[in-house]
Amino acid sequence: MKKNVIVCGLIAGLIVSVLMVISIAIYKSTGDFDNGMIFGYASMLLAFSLIFVGIKNYRDKYNNGIIGFGKAFKIGLFITLIASTIYVIVWLIDYYFFIPDFGEKYASYMIEKLKASGASQVEIVKQTKEMANFSEMYKNPIINALFTYLEILPVGLIITLISSLILKRKIKASI
Repeated sequence: MKKNVIVCGLIAGLIVSVLMVISIAIYKSTGDFDNGMIFGYASMLLAFSLIFVGIKNYRDKYNNGIIGFGKAFKIGLFITLIASTIYVIVWLIDYYFFIPDFGEKYASYMIEKLKASGASQVEIVKQTKEMANFSEMYKNPIINALFTYLEILPVGLIITLISSLILKRKIKASI
């Protein structure tokens, strides 16, 4: 199980991290953050498809075609944790060494977008204060890492849950 989990976790982490770095480079050069969330979560779904692969591979190759929900969930959870940790580490390196002004640029982008939408001055002032607080808080590596885990872990857990439900098998199916 360990090798299966480690391989799938590393590949998933590599996929999501490489796609994140590419998207950050694109958004940094264009200044357009509009599609970042869509691209980010799509890359997470692509990477976490390895959860399904990892559980199925373990069930079919190492466990005689049988796996319970608990064991399947455990495999998916470990793959999620490995991939998520790689993602967080790559993000922290990218953030602190290459884009330390990301928080300010994103905050500025969001405020400009709010102004363009015709929001009231009260809403703009409120949002400006919230974004300034967030940018300051985000400079703390622990807070930054926690927010980054909150981005990716729920996606992995949902994929793990779905994959575990689909792939659980108490008895070997006869073909």
